[in-house]
Amino acid sequence: MKTILFVAATVAVCVLALSCGPTYVRGSENPELDKYAMSTGLDKVDLEKLFDENVKSLMESAVVASWKAEPRPPIVSIFPIANETSEHIRDQLDTLLSKMETKLVNSGVVSVVDHAQQDQLIAEIKKQQSGAFDEAQSAKVGRQLGARFFVSGKVYDSTERAEDEKRVQYFLFMKVVEVETGLVRWQNEANLTKGLVD
Repeated sequence: MKTILFVAATVAVCVLALSCGPTYVRGSENPELDKYAMSTGLDKVDLEKLFDENVKSLMESAVVASWKAEPRPPIVSIFPIANETSEHIRDQLDTLLSKMETKLVNSGVVSVVDHAQQDQLIAEIKKQQSGAFDEAQSAKVGRQLGARFFVSGKVYDSTERAEDEKRVQYFLFMKVVEVETGLVRWQNEANLTKGLVD
């Protein structure tokens, strides 16, 4: 009888110990998992919102209409989105850029320069400009890649704090620039707000 009580007590302690701590779950196990913000950084829901707004605007733009009218898809290069925020969101911006590249490739409207070809040139620009792109240098890289257009962007933030609360507003500007002329052919702003509230 003592053994049975000991085993039951041990099992009860183990169950309590497991239920008191955090539990790791997959999104497939908890469909609500992606809906909750876990930080003021950009997450999957935020990236999808920024992506959807920019892609919708781009695909409805005059520049895409002109690309569709061309006999052959023009060549486009996609440059990294410059992080002008106080947040560490480089990985999230790279994810957003990959989503944009995938959408453009699969649309068939343009031919997209492979990142493997442009990485070395972009690395050189980053060295020259500490990660910030200016139009002249980006156009130079675009010409070297054989691209007629390049897509680029910048993200800014505005952060406010009050006692234990924090609000971060993100502003993502994306644009398409014609390499030969340097003219901006499309530009869009998408924004969102994240917060830590008491």
